[in-house]
Amino acid sequence: MHKISVSIGSPEMDIAEQWAALIARAPANVFMHPAALKVADAAGFADIQMLLAWQHGELQQQLVGVWALQRMHISPLWPSLLSAPPYKYSFLSNPVVDPKITAAVIAAFFDAIDRARSLPKIIRLKYLDGSAETYPAIMNALTARGARVLKLAERERPYVTKDLGPKKSGSTRKKLRQDWNRLSALGTIDIVNDRTRAAVQDAFETYLALEAASWKGSRGTALLCDEKDATFARNFISDLAAGDNASVALLRLDGRAVAAQVLLYCGTMAYTWKTAFDVEFSKFSPGALLVDKMTELLFAEGGVDAIESCSPEGGFMNQIWDGRRTTIDLLADVGAKTSLGFRAVVASERGYAQLRGLRNRLRDRSWSPRAWRKRIAISR
Repeated sequence: MHKISVSIGSPEMDIAEQWAALIARAPANVFMHPAALKVADAAGFADIQMLLAWQHGELQQQLVGVWALQRMHISPLWPSLLSAPPYKYSFLSNPVVDPKITAAVIAAFFDAIDRARSLPKIIRLKYLDGSAETYPAIMNALTARGARVLKLAERERPYVTKDLGPKKSGSTRKKLRQDWNRLSALGTIDIVNDRTRAAVQDAFETYLALEAASWKGSRGTALLCDEKDATFARNFISDLAAGDNASVALLRLDGRAVAAQVLLYCGTMAYTWKTAFDVEFSKFSPGALLVDKMTELLFAEGGVDAIESCSPEGGFMNQIWDGRRTTIDLLADVGAKTSLGFRAVVASERGYAQLRGLRNRLRDRSWSPRAWRKRIAISR
């Protein structure tokens, strides 16, 4: 058996070649991409701790695992913890691991965290893909260590594959077809998804403008409302596009963009990171139309076997995709003894969950039954 070692550091190390070899054989997570981690680290979005697992052979070492966690405080006076996803605007926390030695690599990750004196021993994992091979490996490794584990939440996320594709019949399909025909009657419509870096950068500016003009802009949550967020997002998309890992699809009417979908790619997986539309055309559900058409195009072009919605709250993709994946939030203490810090974080998380539940109940009371069109055209 080959020895596995784990190094812990910042994302500055150049592992592009080793990453490419790993992702060719391992299940993907684009949010662990080294280029994305470097951008997030440079932007000061998070104190990212990059765990690299290496398998040592007789002649060379091979990268067999990548897991990025952020060191953070819930509040200044509370204990620190390690958390994933590793930075803002990332939506999966699973490590990328060689499938032949998943259990050994996951165990080595936790051993390394336990040995590192400078790292917190409390780990919070949000949006953990419960269907990925790494999930049972994580749970088994925590059990073997005698770690205290608390499941915080479990939810279903829209997901689509070639076999379990978009809805092919029913009222949703009929509605999408009607909206497409009505929009087509206004002029010439087409979809452009140019994946060259310069084209992606230009199209992303279109996305930013559409998002800023939407309800997100008026509420101050659009990317352009925060200079730091906008700079991060531009660099994030540009650097991923340099490796053909990002694009921005545009739905155009007579050359005018009426919807934009930001897509990420890793291995054979695509990710619908962000979607925005022109509010002037909201009655045609342009955001949903673009997602629906791009789903068909990505599968038809080849190279993509599944698409992840990046939609933790469900959203309009529940209406157009049949597939679901369970995402799990959990909290674990991998230290030798259960700490007071773990109890404090548990109390904080439970309090936050109660407030979130109250907010959702209040939101549901004001929900209008006529808002189906808004749900299907919503800008994420």
